[in-house]
Amino acid sequence: MWFRYSRRTRQKKKRNGKYMTTIIRAMTVEDYDQLHALWMRIKGFGIRSIDDSKEGVERFLKRNPTTSVIAEIDGKVVGGILCGHDGRTGCFYHVCVDPAYRCHGIGKSMVAYAMSALKEEHINKITLIAFTKNDIGNTFWNTIGWTKRPDVNYYEFVLNEENITAFIEEG
Repeated sequence: MWFRYSRRTRQKKKRNGKYMTTIIRAMTVEDYDQLHALWMRIKGFGIRSIDDSKEGVERFLKRNPTTSVIAEIDGKVVGGILCGHDGRTGCFYHVCVDPAYRCHGIGKSMVAYAMSALKEEHINKITLIAFTKNDIGNTFWNTIGWTKRPDVNYYEFVLNEENITAFIEEG
């Protein structure tokens, strides 16, 4: 399978004529400040006021301690995936790569890492939501073999009206 990965991975790729070493590893709450700053630089990114706060992400990581992923280069967070599961199905949230580091295999490497972590926990299926306006993301998922489901409708019910989603306008 294309997604086999070790638990901590280094890959060297050329960027601007120089080799960069990308470390793909499990996310910790200590990554939050840099990850949140990355989210705030990505145009169109949806941030929830409660779920995406430091406390919300810490709660998510405590529930899913091995499956969320960070990509870093020279100590700088350049990508991330919040990844969790309910014991049956995995789910990816906030998959992102800094625009300056895209097209170097970082996104695919993070996905492979998270998929391997889920597989170790005996999870056999993963879902994600990609906004229809997210052309870059939808192209990425289609390119790496994910299937868009035409046979399902997605529903949600908001339990906490204070958990507002705001979309980033400028990167």
